[in-house]
Amino acid sequence: RGFGDAGTTQLANQLQLGLEIDVVRQLQVRDEAAGLDVLVNNAGEQHPQARLEDISEEQWEKTFRTNIFGMFQLTKAALPLMGKGGAIINTTSITAYKGNPQLIDYSSTKGAITSFTRSLSMNLVNRGIRVNAVCPAVIDTDMFRRAYEADPRKAEFAAAMHPLGRVGRVEEIAAAVLYLCSDNAGFTTGIALPVDGGATAI
Repeated sequence: RGFGDAGTTQLANQLQLGLEIDVVRQLQVRDEAAGLDVLVNNAGEQHPQARLEDISEEQWEKTFRTNIFGMFQLTKAALPLMGKGGAIINTTSITAYKGNPQLIDYSSTKGAITSFTRSLSMNLVNRGIRVNAVCPAVIDTDMFRRAYEADPRKAEFAAAMHPLGRVGRVEEIAAAVLYLCSDNAGFTTGIALPVDGGATAI
């Protein structure tokens, strides 16, 4: 279901992330949105490489621009629209804690997102804006299917890395995000909530 169906103003489904949001676009957002209650930063990309030497400068920069720069710029643009009671939710990953030998650039960005979340939560606490993150393991997304469609055995291995014996569902991440946005999480800020099938417990 689209955001527009949920009683919200939908300004965009996709943005070109990693580029400074221009002044005209910022003014359009301010004209169309009377206020902003929640920002969810969920854009990300990954490109597995077997060796550090195989990561090109272009790939490194592209991954950081999408995963870090875009989050920073969207958050910066959203804050003038957000008042007391607002919530910002970022998407990090268990790779920020466990590492991944083939996702060095990706896991580096996720570690940065975790630190950004903690520091920003303290920066905004006096403004009454909460900042948290969700920390998924392997989730059944289009990105997951593209990564594993060529070798079903890899998908089986991905499921086995979780003590619960399967990969996560998108709906389970959405439920965690909704919780962190809600009043039930009103005493929660600065955390990265694992939704990982027990992966970080082992």
